Amino acid sequence: MQEFQLKSDFIELVKLLKLLGISETGGHAKILVEEGEVFLNGNQEFRKRAKLRHGDTIKVLGETIRIVSQKE
Repeated sequence: MQEFQLKSDFIELVKLLKLLGISETGGHAKILVEEGEVFLNGNQEFRKRAKLRHGDTIKVLGETIRIVSQKE
């Protein structure tokens, strides 16, 4: 499991996928979401701009990412 340290209140899903290198481009990130490849807290997520906050868990392409605050 990979952890992503959140520096603000939230990050949008497609931005996270691009930032972590899971998708090569923002367009690729959008395709992953549209095709149902992304799960947020165990539920399939189709909102490209879903706001990810502290405590959320994302699963995509066999990777698991947990969102943590800077305090942890």
